[in-house]
Parts: sequence; structure tokens; C-alpha cells
Amino acid sequence: MTMISPEPRQIQAFCVARDKCPWRIQEMVDSAPKAKKYCSDGYHGYLDVDYYGAEHVRNIRDKKDTHNVESINADLRHYIPILRRRSRCFPRKLETLKAVLTVFADAYNAFGVAKMNFRRNRDKNSRELPFSVLDFL
Repeated sequence: MTMISPEPRQIQAFCVARDKCPWRIQEMVDSAPKAKKYCSDGYHGYLDVDYYGAEHVRNIRDKKDTHNVESINADLRHYIPILRRRSRCFPRKLETLKAVLTVFADAYNAFGVAKMNFRRNRDKNSRELPFSVLDFL
């Protein structure tokens, strides 16, 4: 499970577990910086989480508020082979996956800040970057 901030696009928290129980989600919410708004998909476990007075948007039918986290999850699957195909590559221990995600999240967050700073000084319509997330690993 991942928890992200949209601007700059960063991984605020993640949890490596074999299940998605509400107390694990609560631990993630507690460990991440506080937000004004939390968006989630239709999973029922999010209903039992305390968001400390912040707005919680639960998108059951569409992904309009969760497309950023879905995009980051796609990046995780792209860059980390363990998360691609379980039949071909899998971690022997959850601690291994957690260590890999920790290193990747630090690099991804540094990349997000660098990308935001680079685009502030460039043409808003330009999609080109002189670096990639791999440069931060």
C-alpha cells in the first residue's frame, strides 16, 4: 500500500504486508505528514480509519482522485521486478521488499522534487527532463 502527495509527487508512506487490514492503513496515516484531504479507492477497510478531521474522499466508481497513486504504483511495478510478476520474481522475506521500497521511495522523492524545481524554471508545456528516477538511485 502506498500513500502519496500530488505536489511534489512523492511517496509519503508505504506499508509492506500480506493483507490490507484497517489497523495497517491507520499506521500509514499516522506515520505520514497530515493532509487536508485523503482520497482512496472503494476498499471497505478505509472506512475504519481515523483521518483526524481531514476530508476523506472514497472513490467507488472512478479514479479521478486516485490516478496519481495508481501512476506511482505503476512506476513501482516498472522499476522493481519483485512487484511485477509473482510467478517469476518474488521476495523471500517481506523485510527484503521493505528495504527495496525504502531505497526506491527515497530516490523517487528526490526525483520528484528535482523534477518540480526543473519545471518551475522551464516552459510549462515541455515534458522533457535531463534526468530520470534512475539518476537518483
